[in-house]
Amino acid sequence: MPKPLPGGNLELADDLTVSRVGYGAMQLAGPGVWGPPKDLKEAIAVLREAVELGITHIDTSDYYGPYIVNQLIREALHPYPDHLRIATKVGARRDPDKSWPRALSRHELITAVHENLERLGLDALDIVNLRVGGLFEPTPGSIAEPFAVLAELQQQGLIRHLGVSVVSPEQLTEAQSIAPVVCVQNFYNLANRADDQLVDRCARKGIAYTPFFPLGGFSPLQSEVLDRVASRLDATPFQIALAWLLQRSPTILLIPGTSSVAHLRENVAGAGIELPSDALEELNSIGA
Repeated sequence: MPKPLPGGNLELADDLTVSRVGYGAMQLAGPGVWGPPKDLKEAIAVLREAVELGITHIDTSDYYGPYIVNQLIREALHPYPDHLRIATKVGARRDPDKSWPRALSRHELITAVHENLERLGLDALDIVNLRVGGLFEPTPGSIAEPFAVLAELQQQGLIRHLGVSVVSPEQLTEAQSIAPVVCVQNFYNLANRADDQLVDRCARKGIAYTPFFPLGGFSPLQSEVLDRVASRLDATPFQIALAWLLQRSPTILLIPGTSSVAHLRENVAGAGIELPSDALEELNSIGA
């Protein structure tokens, strides 16, 4: 059985319970999320240590590398422990110029799901997130057509659960009208709080909200506040940012990424920090 982790577990469906502290595998690829890792042995060690620490939720995509990160996950962890859940993303691809163009046609989505299955060595994917927006912000418009394709693949037994990534509240509603949504993965952190209402909506409905870039987009003044609180609590700014997210909402799932075993352990320890009320008040002022 996995070890207990900070924040405990979150049950998203009868057959889907995950640790609230997960691991984002994107950084296992080379610079720019392209090519092989700088240190293959360390990359394998990070994945195995994540499982040893009790993490039961790994976030990945076949376009990380591209392909390489999923291959690393399979090499390190297959056959997978019964309690491990792997979430992947579709809706983009990597071009030779290392760009991230959208890939939302029916053919592209079906191909992406099958390639994720093949490279991960799975018969069905635990969670597939449809990425439909830009890097940080949703792209206006209907997502019904691509989400319906994933819903079809779910009906075929290739996907167990569906999520959405970089979406607006309206797009989440549209997706829910087609099939159940178990998670939302958007840009959100202490300094970037545009999704506050969506975070609360997900909490009310028992939907996981998975924020990415915990330290992305901070101004120098905002960083000063974070640094000050971290110093007072004898922690790193990244640890405090993770702890704040975990306390922000009961359905937030963390997926901090790293290519270092030492940093992975530091992240897990940071998520366990209980922020006192004065620290929370000071931190909340960052996004006010």
